[in-house]
Amino acid sequence: MATVPSYSPSIWVRMCHALPRFDLTMQMRDNVFTPDSWEYQQTLLVLSSLSAIALVLSLLVVLSFLIHYCCCHRGDAGRDAEEEEEDDDASGGHGYSGKKGRSICCVTWVSVAAVTLCCVAIGVGFYGNSEANDGMYQLTSSLLTANYTLASIDLLVWDSVAVLQRSVSGPLTSLEDVFGGNKPALVSTRSCRRLSERVISLLSSLSLGRGVSSVSPGALGANGTDSMVGVLTPAPPSIAPTLTPTSTSNSIPAPFSPGWAANTLMVNEDYRWLSYVLLLLLDLVICLFILLGLAKQARWLLILMTVLAWLALFLSWGSLGLETATVVALSDFCFDPNSFVLNSTHFNTGTSTEILDYYLTCNRKMTSPFQQLLTQSQRALSSIHSHLSGLERDALPRFPKAEKSVREVQQILNVTEGNFHQLVALLNCRGLNKDYIDSLKGLCYDGMEGLLYLSLYSFLSALAFTAILCSLPGAWRSFSSDSEEYEDSDSESEDPFTSHQARRQTATGSQRGALPPFYSYQGAGWTPPFSSAPPLPTPNASSNGNPGYESLPLSDRPSPPPSYSPSMLTGYGGNQSRPNSAHSRNLYSH
Repeated sequence: MATVPSYSPSIWVRMCHALPRFDLTMQMRDNVFTPDSWEYQQTLLVLSSLSAIALVLSLLVVLSFLIHYCCCHRGDAGRDAEEEEEDDDASGGHGYSGKKGRSICCVTWVSVAAVTLCCVAIGVGFYGNSEANDGMYQLTSSLLTANYTLASIDLLVWDSVAVLQRSVSGPLTSLEDVFGGNKPALVSTRSCRRLSERVISLLSSLSLGRGVSSVSPGALGANGTDSMVGVLTPAPPSIAPTLTPTSTSNSIPAPFSPGWAANTLMVNEDYRWLSYVLLLLLDLVICLFILLGLAKQARWLLILMTVLAWLALFLSWGSLGLETATVVALSDFCFDPNSFVLNSTHFNTGTSTEILDYYLTCNRKMTSPFQQLLTQSQRALSSIHSHLSGLERDALPRFPKAEKSVREVQQILNVTEGNFHQLVALLNCRGLNKDYIDSLKGLCYDGMEGLLYLSLYSFLSALAFTAILCSLPGAWRSFSSDSEEYEDSDSESEDPFTSHQARRQTATGSQRGALPPFYSYQGAGWTPPFSSAPPLPTPNASSNGNPGYESLPLSDRPSPPPSYSPSMLTGYGGNQSRPNSAHSRNLYSH
């Protein structure tokens, strides 16, 4: 394992990297990160299939509970109907007492606990999604910074080559024509021309695998700066020279471009982040509406949420399988990233292993692979300065016409030396190595932690939805339907101000058969006289047959007189064999 300064694999990377790997034939495989290998891909498929096995187990558990509710409780329907009235009397009409009430309460609290677990999982999922997004943002930022550095190196190289070729084809050629009769000056001019071509050759061979290794004079435009080689990304103003690429007709595609990788990762990360946000919102909506359905005892709402819970269950186990494979593959890469980069053909095509190792490791004991090239270029530029100083001192007094060409060559040489000093600073390994370490930290620290939290979210939400699917059918099955509780609500003879308990007791009494009325008035046209006495409680038969009394509000419209049971007939008839007619009229005047 090659060491990277300021980076070491985290404990989570080491734990996930240490997991055993099996292929489809259940043979042990190594854990070296080789994504192009079919054997390595089989190990990831096997790990992802564990979530499929868990999904099958969840389905079996849910189906067993459904069979229990549908089949085993069918024989208890008659017994539950007989105990329903006793449970309602004991609970005051709310249905939360007795055997059935305890069953409803237990199922409801199980559903609430499962929804609470799902809400906790949603919170973990939001945090994990944010951490993964932060890691990918740091990775893409580091890749873009590295791309700026590489683009600036290319721009400086081709800017220096362009201006030197312009000096060779322009001022130096003019100086040779002017100094044709002066041999020492002509020798110095030709030396400057030869050294300039040498620098052009050295800088053209300077390549990090992003362009070509040589340039021809015909590749440049009329001014020497109109055509560039290589697909470049503009560098920041503090680094970029005055030259920008304008043509890519002669470009050669690079084997790996940090700018292309950063743009691809940003697009994919946007879709990934949005997908998880929508999944989390779907789970949250399901949980909230389940709580609302339990509170309102809305059977249709719980049935709809049960269907959505099935969808969420499949999505949770599916995302867990994808996250498991991603976490394991990422841990294998983060455990030894240098080995993969050095051995991968996607990175080392067009770039020597020595250069890659120099920038990935950036060890102070290592010598820059460009040291010899830069030294030779620096010496050539210094020699050109010496020859120009000699021409300015010896030849210009005798050849005044050569002053303009000499000034142009000196100006071009100053620009080339400025670009050369920036090039030396950018070719140092510290800048690119810092970008490499930052990208590793973003991917292997924040990104890895975010994926682990997302895996935990998927696992907890899958368990929660499994429990919800097991408990919800029992909950909405225990709820009373609207037709059972309000079967007499549309009757014309029912008082709209009567309480729900009185209506239910009336419906229960009507199912046992009609009782003969005790009081019947004489004559269809008889009307009770007006009385200012307060209304007396109206007797009514309870479920056990004993006379009960309930204060029933009377409406303004005339209503038929109440009916009485035989027991009430005996009670009232025994004490008053001959009731006072006036008293009776006052009694029922209201």
